[in-house]
Amino acid sequence: MTQAAKFIVVEGLEGAGKSTAMAHITSWLIQRGITPVCTREPGGTPLAETLRDLVKQVRDNEQVAPETELLLMYAARMQLITNVIKPALTAGHWVLADRHDMSSRAYQGGGRGLSDALINPLRAMVLGTLQADLTLYLDIDPAIGLERARSRGALDRIEQEQLAFFQRTRAKYLHIAATEANIVVIDANQSILQVQQQITAALESAALDGCTLGKAQA
Repeated sequence: MTQAAKFIVVEGLEGAGKSTAMAHITSWLIQRGITPVCTREPGGTPLAETLRDLVKQVRDNEQVAPETELLLMYAARMQLITNVIKPALTAGHWVLADRHDMSSRAYQGGGRGLSDALINPLRAMVLGTLQADLTLYLDIDPAIGLERARSRGALDRIEQEQLAFFQRTRAKYLHIAATEANIVVIDANQSILQVQQQITAALESAALDGCTLGKAQA
């Protein structure tokens, strides 16, 4: 049976294991006859990738205003939605995203302290009626996540923020997850196998096409 196109998002702090989760979900979907279009934010188009570099570069001689960071994020998101996500969904392809709008609400809203009154008009303009069918938020203790991120190598501009920034970001993530639909919180403090088991359970229980996708195709 052909499944209707769906939009799945993976969210989380640095070191939460989003890349590993993306690979696991991609494999899970392929086993069921669904090859997703995979995206990342910020990025995913040539212009959006350039904006990603601007956001993440460490700058010794210029402070980046929180509002500037917010606008760059939504500019990159607009490019990705217009040129990749919407066309893929319209063509009947599933989309699997490494970060989406929840990131801006958590990082720029929670971490930077920008108000919903400032963010929401941008959300309305950029997203329109687009919303994820399922968001998996990988929740991790920020101290653990940052230690994992440091073990990968040099930290980018956002990863170099103080622990308190990521604690505020996490609090905003959890608030959104607790108050909005179609968001599943995954305990990412556990082993990779345990995290994958939680993700699989969430995917199997989510009525992504009006019925469950729990069984792989024979």
